[in-house]
Amino acid sequence: MHSAFISPKMKVSSILIPMIFLCLLGCEKRKERVLVEEMRHRTTKDVSPKMFATSDERFRDIKPSPVQGNPPAHWLALPANQFRLLNYRFGESGLGEVYVSISSGGVLENANRWLKQFGREAMTAESFSTMQKIPVVGMEGVWIEAEGEYGAGMGADSKPGYGLAGVIAETGGQIITVKMIGPKNEVDAEKPALREYIGSLRMNEK
Repeated sequence: MHSAFISPKMKVSSILIPMIFLCLLGCEKRKERVLVEEMRHRTTKDVSPKMFATSDERFRDIKPSPVQGNPPAHWLALPANQFRLLNYRFGESGLGEVYVSISSGGVLENANRWLKQFGREAMTAESFSTMQKIPVVGMEGVWIEAEGEYGAGMGADSKPGYGLAGVIAETGGQIITVKMIGPKNEVDAEKPALREYIGSLRMNEK
């Protein structure tokens, strides 16, 4: 009897052909339809650009600031953030800052927090009552000044030769603050502009 002879090439072919067939089956494109139900939130990028927008409109999200004002032309408007409703820079050094915030606590508490940043002793209710008053957003605000070494806290280095000027007032159950901070000579030069700016502030109508 003669045994059948199978060459090595035939053996390889008998193995490769089934493997190729399986690969072709695995590569077949699926025709299943996939339904995507995910949603994303609308952002300012979905809104068409507004020509001649104000600084507040350019830098804020769709919700406008509850406070508006007329800053001096030489102040540089910066983007608002979680703690600064309106935000500006001034001065030749570029270190001067002015910002408007809504704070918690009381007027005296916030005033003492500012003074503490300059190493000043806390005011008592009696001494606080003698502080200069100026109008802001239709309310009576307290004018605060300080100078010396400024310690902003949060691990920041102290800054010698700094000055502070600003106002704190209570309105509608909230504390509104307008704070100017920077090199003392630049703050001193900007105090008249700051007072004028404070006088221009107004609360948006709801």
